[in-house]
Order: sequence, then C-alpha cells, then structure tokens
Amino acid sequence: MTELISIKDSSKHVDEEVKMHVWLTDKRSSGKIIFLQLRDGTAFFQGVVRKNDVTDEVFEAAKSLRQESSFYITGTVHEDARSHFGYEIQITDLKVVSNNEGYPIGNKEHGVDFLLDHRHLWLRSKKPFAIMQIRNTMFKATVDFFEKEGFIKFDAPIFMHSAPEGTTQLFHVDYFDHDAYLSQSGQLYGEAGAMAFGKIFTFGPTFRAEESKGRRHMTEFWMMEPEMAWMHQDESLDLQERYLAYMVKQVLDKNEYELKILGRDPEKLRPTTEGNFVRLPYDDAVKMLQEAGRDFKWGDDFGAPDEGYISEQYDRPVFIVNYPTSIKPFYMKKNPDNPKEYLCADVIAPEGYGEIFGGSEREGNYEVLKRQIIDAGLNLEDYQWYLDLRQFGGVPHSGFGMGFERTIAWVCHLDHIREAIPFPRLINRMQP
Repeated sequence: MTELISIKDSSKHVDEEVKMHVWLTDKRSSGKIIFLQLRDGTAFFQGVVRKNDVTDEVFEAAKSLRQESSFYITGTVHEDARSHFGYEIQITDLKVVSNNEGYPIGNKEHGVDFLLDHRHLWLRSKKPFAIMQIRNTMFKATVDFFEKEGFIKFDAPIFMHSAPEGTTQLFHVDYFDHDAYLSQSGQLYGEAGAMAFGKIFTFGPTFRAEESKGRRHMTEFWMMEPEMAWMHQDESLDLQERYLAYMVKQVLDKNEYELKILGRDPEKLRPTTEGNFVRLPYDDAVKMLQEAGRDFKWGDDFGAPDEGYISEQYDRPVFIVNYPTSIKPFYMKKNPDNPKEYLCADVIAPEGYGEIFGGSEREGNYEVLKRQIIDAGLNLEDYQWYLDLRQFGGVPHSGFGMGFERTIAWVCHLDHIREAIPFPRLINRMQP
C-alpha cells in the first residue's frame, strides 16, 4: 500500500512512490507538462504532471485545478537542487476534493489592509507559513530551556484587579459589578508563583488599550515572563543571555528552509548564539546618543529611533542597564549605589528592532515597596496581597518579560510587527 506522507518528509522517501493530500498555490503549463506548486501545511514544493505518464482524465483534472483547490496526489519523490525545498514529486495520479474559483489572494503584491481583511486566508501563503514555523520553534525552545533550568509553567489570570504598571493603557471590564482589567502582564501573579515554587514562567496573551498601528503599539500580544526567587539582577541577566542565545540557535538549526523563504540572512543572527552581550549603563547610552547629535537628556526614556541607533552599534543584542527611577515602574529595586536608578535592564535587539526584553530585580523590602506604591499614586489596598509576598517569607528576587511578537519580528526580519501575529483578534478585522 502506498504510504501517505507530508511534504516535509520527502527527503526520507526519495525515488519512492508516495501519496499526499495537498492544496494548489499556483500552476503553469508547458504543452504536455503541467507544473503544480503545492503546499500541505508542512512545506511547499512542486509537483509535475506529464501527459505521457498519466491518463487523460488525470491530465485534464490537473489542467482544471484552480488556486487553493484541494486534492490527493500519488507519485514518486525526486531531488530538485533548484528549489529552496530541494525535492519535487512526479505525479502519476490525482483525485480532486474541492476546486472552487475566486480565491481572493492572487500571486501578486497586496496591500497590508487587504491582507488583514483576509488574514484567515493569508495564513496559507508562504510568508505567514514561514513566520508561524519559526514562531513554533521559538515557543518550543522557550519551554525546553526553562524546563532544563528548573522552572515550571505558571498561568496568570487574564482578568486582573490591579495593574502592574498603571492603568492608562488597560482595557476596563465590568466584572459582575466590580472593576477588572484585561491583563497587561502576568508579572505580579508570577511573583506569587515564584515565592511558592522558586522559579516559574508565565506565557500567554496580554493586552494594551491602544491601536495596533506600529511596531511599538499592539492591542494583543504574547508575553513570556519568568520570575525567580533568590536571584539578583546580574544572575537574571546571565539567564536572559543564555535563553536568547539558545532560542536563536534553535531557529538556525531547525528553520533554514523558512529563513530562506523570508530572505533572512542567518549570519545576522549567528552572533546572538555566542552570547557575550554588552551591558551598557543608561548613563553611557545617553552619552552615546548625545555624541551622535541627538536631542536626548538624562532622565528621558528611549524612543524607537534612539533604541534603533544604539542597536546598530552592535552585532548582537545589548543590555541597557540601570534606568532612572522616574521612567520605570514602582516594583523595581533601587540601586544601593545610586538611589536615583533602579536595578533593571532592557534588551535591545540589533538591526534597529529595539526593546524585546525588560526586567529588573524586584523590591523585596515590605516598607520600601509600600512607600513606592504610595509614591506612584496607586491604591495601597489593591496591592496588599502583593505586599504580603514581602511580609511573609520575602526574599531577593528578579524577573523579566519578553515581548514574543517583537522578538519574532526581529528574528524573521519583518518590516511590521503585525506580520508576526498569526491571527490577531482585532474587532474591525473580524467581520462575519
């Protein structure tokens, strides 16, 4: 019996007859030969139908196929050094399942708005396919890395009573006559998990009440947020460096085909796998910008152009460490050597992609944290449970968050962060 295989497994079946279920992405013919561009969700490659090798019925069926028709094929796999994938199939039989015309996304350039309106279909195209495969590798690498490091997966709630970083960008929800918000971060609950289990990471959707209009603005995105008890900031930076190096190496090892589809030069990513990230003090970053003639003063927060300029000075990610307390959230620990700054760091991705990680040592002293909550203008009652973590068995602890889509955008070298999100639940893009 002929074996049913996936396109990605073609290399294991060279010169063997196999069966596949596929969709058609494009077609061209040359007299007695029809070239079918095929996909099955695992890869893309070419199928060839030669008139002399098939029945008239099969040849006519191949001629009649329309874009995104679905069908079964039987044939023999051969190597094809001319293609990115490296293999093709000589088709001997073909059975059509569905063959409708009018597929709206042609093999031409389309505008961003058009593709967003048809994202449920655009997912089938090569670019989102490659992005999703790389995203999957990065997700699995994340879980594998933190399991090896002794972490457990900890799920934070989506509905939150209080805000980690203020309420200006929170989605308000009427939760059975109580105020609640869609989560902007799992961090505070993650700290509770760290006090119970030592080392945890949360990984899930987070929300901002702002339009998805640029690489720094996203209504919905995924965050990966570890929290570590008994860990100081320098140890956290070591962990972040190891993690990012490991994750990028997994992409280079497992997604060569997808990187080729995207036109991504893997050599641009390779330095990241070596580690040795520079730890650039905020003060030195300010001087760097000022010496470049930029209008930037101490105490300012970095905008996208500022982060882009800094990142272009390095061939791998760089830590910017110890920001002023005035531009960072209340929960961070102050630098004992300089109380005007926190023990914190952002990871800036190379090639102008800007911040992808942000983290700090958390303030572990009950009275100090209480004062910082009050100074931030927050309701102390809302954070009593958070203060309990310090009052009962509090220890030094640190954590960080990674914006998953931002990191994907850098790894895949995407022009727009929306390309990194496979199926955003944008209300105005989800017409029935």
